[in-house]
Amino acid sequence: MEHVQHKPYPGPTPNYGSYGGYIPEQPAPPPAYDQKSPYEGERFKPNRTINDPLFLIFFVLQLLGYAALSGIVLNPWSSANGLGGGIGKSGGQSGTAVTVNRSTVYLLLLVTAAALLLSTLYLMLTRAFTRMIMHITLVLTIMLNIGICVYYWITKYWSGAIIFTVFALLAIFSYFSFRSRIPLASLLLQVVMDVSKHHKSVYFVAFVALLMQAALAVWYVFTTIATYNQYTPGNPNCAKNSCSSGKVAGLIFYETFSFLWTSQVVKNVAIATLAGGPFGAWYYFGPHEMGEMPMHPTTSAFGRASTLSLGSIAFGSLIVTLLELIKMLLNMIRNNANADGHPVEACLACCAACFIGCIESLVEWFNRYAYIEIALYGKPYIAAAKDTWRLFKDRGIDALVNDSLVGMTLTWGAYAVGIICSLFAYLYLRFTSPSYNVDGSYTAPVLLFAFLIGTLCSLTLSSAIEAGVSTIFVGLGEDPQVLAIRAPELFGVSFMADNDCKYPVY
Repeated sequence: MEHVQHKPYPGPTPNYGSYGGYIPEQPAPPPAYDQKSPYEGERFKPNRTINDPLFLIFFVLQLLGYAALSGIVLNPWSSANGLGGGIGKSGGQSGTAVTVNRSTVYLLLLVTAAALLLSTLYLMLTRAFTRMIMHITLVLTIMLNIGICVYYWITKYWSGAIIFTVFALLAIFSYFSFRSRIPLASLLLQVVMDVSKHHKSVYFVAFVALLMQAALAVWYVFTTIATYNQYTPGNPNCAKNSCSSGKVAGLIFYETFSFLWTSQVVKNVAIATLAGGPFGAWYYFGPHEMGEMPMHPTTSAFGRASTLSLGSIAFGSLIVTLLELIKMLLNMIRNNANADGHPVEACLACCAACFIGCIESLVEWFNRYAYIEIALYGKPYIAAAKDTWRLFKDRGIDALVNDSLVGMTLTWGAYAVGIICSLFAYLYLRFTSPSYNVDGSYTAPVLLFAFLIGTLCSLTLSSAIEAGVSTIFVGLGEDPQVLAIRAPELFGVSFMADNDCKYPVY
């Protein structure tokens, strides 16, 4: 049977709508109605005012402070040739044994390259497959959690074993509970992928954001290594500087804070650019063929996100950054308590870190919708957050479960990339045996940096897809009948889900 691609809307293509031979029953075509203007409520035409200027100033000042600190520590470090060291086994053993040296830089640069490769591969797989990627990623999640759980039980790391046992059980139960929603969520992903196929700017923005994240990661790697070199007690530079472990810890904390906040801002600017550009323009104006879409919507959206709305984006990003720092501190407390033989304290710290992590995930999920409101209407962060909460109440949590499933699938993919990057770093340390890590004291920080780099790179790419999914839900809340024109198959399956209709699950 020959499939015909309808002209008024780009996707999904007919093959995307088949579930093992099952074609979802669609409601009758909606009657003619007065479609709202795409520019209603100053949509795509925000006021030319800078929102949340205090947070914009704070963000710029902390970034300038980070740049200044980086210059201070990198200058003597580069003059000292990075305290020696190189790539491979011979290079790792040739550097100083006092603190991390240039071999660690090479390692983390290799981790960054691996993160770029794995993140790109994950994007290609997500583009090539839709429904299958959800099953694969969720099963991979279960396998990873079970593997970590078994490892912790074998090594008698009791607090971690208990927590990851809970994670493994939750992963198994969530797979079966979300299984009935996979057809709708996969079709939603297919629509976003098909729209992306017609708007190459989606991939351009995602890759530019990814390259910026990689550059930030490289900058962060060099700066932290140079900070260890400059202020760790016992190294040659202490003759000229006051060195102490407290100073190293404080500077690394500030550098990590700046890196996380800046990375969050870069990622969220990309989300706002995609929501206010290709995805928002497709939903409210239709595809290019209809002739109603403005010229260069992606460029216009980026201009708004990087100037007038940058303070609002920095505001929301700061909240997530602070939660991430709290979680990292709790994990450090857990590791120290476990090393000192205090399992109760370690278990409490682990539970607290998990609780903060859940709050962080909810805030980040909520913020994504707020950034879409910011991108479409140019609202300040607080006003966008209030409208987002009203959207959640109006549309109901059930409609957003599908978005959560898509986000969870992509997030677990980023988690897998981070784990693989950490595994690569661990194997590299074991193989090269660098002189500074004879007793294994630097293994945990290096693995943490590797996981952070890999996860952030993958999350940046997946955020492009999540931006499209979330933009469609915002459009559903404001003008749902438009979806019947843009993607009738998705509208039909969504209609069935809203009316508790059953469809087969494979």
